[in-house]
Amino acid sequence: MNYGWFIPVIVAASFSLTWALRRYALSRSLMDIPNARSSHSVPTPRGGGVAIVLAFTLALLMLWLARLMPSQAFLGIAGAGTLIAVIGFMDDHGHIAARWRLLGHFAASIWLLFWLGGLPVIEFFGYPFDLGWFGHVLATFYLVWLLNLYNFMDGIDGIASVEAICVCLGACLLYWVSNAADLIWAPLLLAIAVAGFLFWNFPPAKIFMGDAGSGFLGIVLGGLSLQAAWVSADLLWGWLILLGVFIVDATFTLFRRLLRGDKVYEAHRSHAYQFASRRFGSHLTVTAVVGAINLLWLLPIAVGITRFGLNAGAGLILAYAPLIALAIKYHAGELETPPVKN
Repeated sequence: MNYGWFIPVIVAASFSLTWALRRYALSRSLMDIPNARSSHSVPTPRGGGVAIVLAFTLALLMLWLARLMPSQAFLGIAGAGTLIAVIGFMDDHGHIAARWRLLGHFAASIWLLFWLGGLPVIEFFGYPFDLGWFGHVLATFYLVWLLNLYNFMDGIDGIASVEAICVCLGACLLYWVSNAADLIWAPLLLAIAVAGFLFWNFPPAKIFMGDAGSGFLGIVLGGLSLQAAWVSADLLWGWLILLGVFIVDATFTLFRRLLRGDKVYEAHRSHAYQFASRRFGSHLTVTAVVGAINLLWLLPIAVGITRFGLNAGAGLILAYAPLIALAIKYHAGELETPPVKN
């Protein structure tokens, strides 16, 4: 049966829902007002990421009903994604204490891992590692970090959307060349759902994603990467490489702020991409460069691992090394302004 009609249905749903959410936000004055920690200068409607949540949840239901997605993956990804979206939506419209948000993040991650079966045996530099229960704990922290870093990296127009589209379409290519085509539908429809939203979020953004959308994307991408890991360890490394821009910038920034003794849960503008957007005076330039890095650098390396036998450890180092150099060049995690000397 031809399921190609899924694509226009999901993109139309995402596009129209984003339009409706924007109208609603404008009518209720649900605006993101610029402040000292903002990367934008004009009040902008927020909460548009709910359109991605609803459109992709519909896509998951369609895939499950069409038997294109196993029940375990459907229950795990849809359940975890919904919980994270609800937490993010509540935080967007009020405030949830950091400890309760984190508790919800761990609960969603554990739920997802329960249905996916945890972390499978992984290979690193050609050696298999069965990490057992420690692997499941590691995978839990991986999911929690990924959903949080996706929130941290959603700070300029279009960047989180472009990253998700590039990563998802890149994963589709990895599945195609790895004879795992049965996994293509979920990341493809996630890319389509994000594309419908990106029309409204493309620089200059007419609506922002919000925590509901960014956290949802983070945990769903993590879930899809672990689902792929059960098919092939190389596919997991491929996903980690495709996500490299966000992983390196957010992690490097976090470690530098931790070492300085900052309160890492407080809002800031010290990610490399934020410094870069201020240097160039353009969100579009930085967002476009992120897309180019994904397509022209990270994707070929990921294909080299999954299709041409490139060692996964060597490929990860090769992929991340220039990203770390860029993080250093653009001052990731440094103080936004030099301290005043007395």
